[in-house]
Amino acid sequence: ENGGPFIEQVFYLQSYAEGWTEGKWEEKVDVRPCVEKPVYRLDEHGYYRGWFWGYPETRTKNVTCLSVQGMASIMVPLLLRNTSARSVMLDRAENLLHDEYGQKTYWDARRSMVFARPLRAWADEFRAEHLNSTDATDKTFFQEDWRKMRVKVGTATGGPYLAAHLRRKDFLYGHSGDVPSLEAAANTLHRLMKQLKLPRVFIATDADQDDLRVCAGLVDRHCERSNATREARSLTPELFGAEVRELRTLLPQMVHFEPSQAELHRFLDGGVAIIDQWICAHARYFIGTSVSTFSFRIHEEREILGFDPRSTYNRFCGDAEVNCEQPTRWKVIY
Repeated sequence: ENGGPFIEQVFYLQSYAEGWTEGKWEEKVDVRPCVEKPVYRLDEHGYYRGWFWGYPETRTKNVTCLSVQGMASIMVPLLLRNTSARSVMLDRAENLLHDEYGQKTYWDARRSMVFARPLRAWADEFRAEHLNSTDATDKTFFQEDWRKMRVKVGTATGGPYLAAHLRRKDFLYGHSGDVPSLEAAANTLHRLMKQLKLPRVFIATDADQDDLRVCAGLVDRHCERSNATREARSLTPELFGAEVRELRTLLPQMVHFEPSQAELHRFLDGGVAIIDQWICAHARYFIGTSVSTFSFRIHEEREILGFDPRSTYNRFCGDAEVNCEQPTRWKVIY
């Protein structure tokens, strides 16, 4: 127990509890009391245990909560001068902004990261077969050469379906205030389908493949299955099997993508995640999960494709939130 892999210092990043002071934006970082209880616990040897990418033998010696507001570079002085630790982990680094985020350099790099043609083709075939969605009818025009891909905002209409990214697993405790219960999420999706007159909802979620059971009469004939993205396998399969079954009962109109074993071997988990993102990017309306990088990438794809931002920058509210703050729009800079 005294040997093995250690991370000397974990900085648990969080927003400032008071938000922006008098509405003023400034870059800052401070050691503060934890706004939410960190997902680490002391073991009998005085080490902190937690989620370390599925390696249970990993532990840390120190956990410190840092309130941060600003670009990633504000962490450099702290890491170079204010800690003696030789190994440091920044947990919840999504609280920091990329130094070039939203600028032309960022968007040039982002636009050049075109998804592989076989993955797009697979997703397009699924859209056509299960969601009545094609580029021609959806006005989602695409250029293979990213330098020629420049579409007027509002040009794309999207397929006749709602798309949702419903993040679970480690977000259930790492961002518990931002993640809705399944019932609340289903209510939101039902309301949106009625409001937008859309017959189906495509759901990307991080439930394990083994937990996605055959529909067995719980949903209609449009139900498919998906393993979506396999992030942070931290909770028990039994829980997520129950969650998926509950979601299917609550949402008879839900559609999933599930690869066969041969397709999974060919595309791997990352490829399957891209297929999910491409399908979400072509929906008439998208709603995602707060501070999820998976949802952020869908925002960017939809921005590049020319969707009305009102159909893109939306997120689920936590159960205790009323009129929660919606995602910020980052316009493409050419």
